[in-house]
Amino acid sequence: MDSSVHLDDVVMRFGDFTAVQKMDLKIESGEFFSFLGPSGCGKTTILNMVSGFLDPSEGAVRIGGKDMRGVPANKRPTSMIFQNLALFPLMTVAENIEFGLEVRGVSKAERKKTSDRLLELVALEGSGTKKVSELSGGQKQRIAIARALAVEPQVLLLDEPLSALDLKLRQHMRTELKEIQRKTGITFIYITHDQGEALTMSDRVAVMSAGKLQQVADPIALYRDPQTSFVASFVGENNGISGTVVESRNGEAIIDAGVLGKLAGRVAEPIAPGARATLFIRPESFQLGEGADFVLPTTLEEVNFEGSYLTLNSQSAGAQSLAIQLAANQYTEDMVAGRAMSLSYRAQDAIVIAGEASDV
Repeated sequence: MDSSVHLDDVVMRFGDFTAVQKMDLKIESGEFFSFLGPSGCGKTTILNMVSGFLDPSEGAVRIGGKDMRGVPANKRPTSMIFQNLALFPLMTVAENIEFGLEVRGVSKAERKKTSDRLLELVALEGSGTKKVSELSGGQKQRIAIARALAVEPQVLLLDEPLSALDLKLRQHMRTELKEIQRKTGITFIYITHDQGEALTMSDRVAVMSAGKLQQVADPIALYRDPQTSFVASFVGENNGISGTVVESRNGEAIIDAGVLGKLAGRVAEPIAPGARATLFIRPESFQLGEGADFVLPTTLEEVNFEGSYLTLNSQSAGAQSLAIQLAANQYTEDMVAGRAMSLSYRAQDAIVIAGEASDV
């Protein structure tokens, strides 16, 4: 069954405000697809257009190739899990799961069979008679998933469902969600502002900013090869150094970064000499010392121990702040504020993007 979702040149306006700028995007059948971006960027608006709670101002939403214009939310082949889960507290677990089926007139025996099967899927066998209030946060998440799956949707929509959970439980539920999606083969569309969730679970991720689609890619490509300054800055930590392009050829650009000298990095498309650009270097791409292609003298300002790794914050010439990430076992006692040190990086580990870092 085709469970693809095509946002066919959709635009969403509220009066004079454009919440979603023109977007043409196809989410494939059986894909775990995430929209990632800060609050107010239009992620939930997109979910509401797919679900039928909003009609786009322009364009069309197609599910399985069918135009959904005029199709109300309760008639669409979708199911949604909200941020607050919206479970019924006075019902048992089984009654929560079976609710959508009961509304559709499904027999009691068939409802029971479905809830038992789904409780097994979400690893909560035998919990059907419990009250929602007896469940932990993670168990409630699983019941919300089971209830959404009970009506056999082609597309499952998830609006930041893990945001209220503590870190350990969120990390555990990421694995659970991906496994459930793999077992069911249903198309998942996931909304989040948490890059860890998006990168961990998704087949592809769409990064949004101010209603505009910035980039769509698989998680590794998104992290390694951001196409805009916003994506480079928003997805993961990054050091941005602005300068003027001196030369751009053979997949590499050299910028004049003023007091920092000439620095180079990969480039997707040639940038005209004289144009302003930003060189982005991930904190983990720096080396201590002068062993790589380009060297930046800095002064250490602080060391933050974060368990398995260290984050060193430093400042180089021109008041350029730089963050460095090292494995925790690289810590030495002379890593103290005020220490002069050199950082180096390989050109292939940096990327140059047209525009100023401040343009994000």
